[in-house]
Amino acid sequence: MPQVVRSRNGALHGPSPVPPLPHRFRSLADRESVEVLHRAARILVASLPALTDRLVEALYAQEPAYRAAIDSDRAEVWQEVHHSLRHNVGSLIQPREFRESAHRTSRWIGEIRAEQGVPLDAVLHAFRMGGAMVWQDLVDETARRDPDDIRLLVHVAADVWNFVDEHCGVVADAYRQAERRLSWRRENRQRLMVAALLDGTARIADLAEAAEMLGLPEQGRYAVLAVAVGPRGPGAVAAGGGRGAVPAAASDAGAARHGPGPAARMPVALPAAHPRAAALWHPGPDAEFAILPLTGPPGELSELAAALDVPAGTRAGIGSAVEGLAALGDARRLAETALRACPASGGTVLLDEHLPDALVVSSPALACALADRVLGPLDRLDPADRDVIVETLTAWLDADGSAQRAGTRLYCHRNTVLNRLRRFEQLTGRCLTRPRDAVEVSLALAARRLLGT
Repeated sequence: MPQVVRSRNGALHGPSPVPPLPHRFRSLADRESVEVLHRAARILVASLPALTDRLVEALYAQEPAYRAAIDSDRAEVWQEVHHSLRHNVGSLIQPREFRESAHRTSRWIGEIRAEQGVPLDAVLHAFRMGGAMVWQDLVDETARRDPDDIRLLVHVAADVWNFVDEHCGVVADAYRQAERRLSWRRENRQRLMVAALLDGTARIADLAEAAEMLGLPEQGRYAVLAVAVGPRGPGAVAAGGGRGAVPAAASDAGAARHGPGPAARMPVALPAAHPRAAALWHPGPDAEFAILPLTGPPGELSELAAALDVPAGTRAGIGSAVEGLAALGDARRLAETALRACPASGGTVLLDEHLPDALVVSSPALACALADRVLGPLDRLDPADRDVIVETLTAWLDADGSAQRAGTRLYCHRNTVLNRLRRFEQLTGRCLTRPRDAVEVSLALAARRLLGT
């Protein structure tokens, strides 16, 4: 029996990977079985239009995924089925001549069905339905011509179904390859669209398409989150804020680094129960950016900043809310400003709650000049003495001008705080009870803290 199976495979599929037996050992029954198969298959070739009609009707009745395609263009589906049947039935008669063309046809069907979005299970079901119909017609035709030949046809049944399985494998492989290509194109287009939105270079005419592609409302409320790991680079403060801060080359490099999809990497964890957890992430040259759809009350950003899970050493900045996808470029620049206002040690800064710091980092040259003018006299002191005064001044401002609360923070008496403040006034000529001087001192301290002047 193994000898018979190998010889039938050779007749149907070409040379077997196992060396064939010498011709004298091939059985007469085996040759007769193949001849019966060939006779029935030739009759099927002559009646392919009718077979195609029946298979298309069966697909419409039994495979819901094909109904839309058949309703849309029955003639196109008919031609596709007829083309496949012609090559596959021809392969049963002349496997060497038709094998490659039959494979090409199956690959082509797998690719176009993937592009049309027909589920792979439905495509494979359609192929098996076609195989079952062909086999039944082979049996019926053999029984009609000579019922005694049915016993011979049974010997090649396994070969016919192996042939069907082989083409199902070809279809599945082509389908998955096409699906991967389509997925890559779709995700790459999404990355480019997100980059254009965040860069502020997206065309107004493209916003509706972007909204549909990304699943975002065109006129919704948005904010942008910027995240960076590690301390600010030497050029980070002066950079940003201008157009083109997310150049296409950097975006493409980041996309290759972080894998497919605009949401492929999340540097920080967003609250999973909130719709903004589906934020779109995009890599920039110095930071990761996330588009945050906003659907809640005005305090939603404050809640997000408080709930944001930021790893140690990571800096996160959340810009102010903007209206519409067209304003995402502005939202990104606001988020970059918030990020530059983050302490070097890490943390989260919500721009709306740190506007003075944002002013400082937005104009670093002026901020440094102000810091030198206001705090410069302290630089003549011993560093330890200078640091004590700066620490006391900072604690007093953070305590809203309360020497008592500042002393509690510094573990010293309130009079000690007042003495240090008076010394500061004497050294700098500033009066902390004068509003203008207090503002300048606060901004100067922020410049020293954020810019390291």
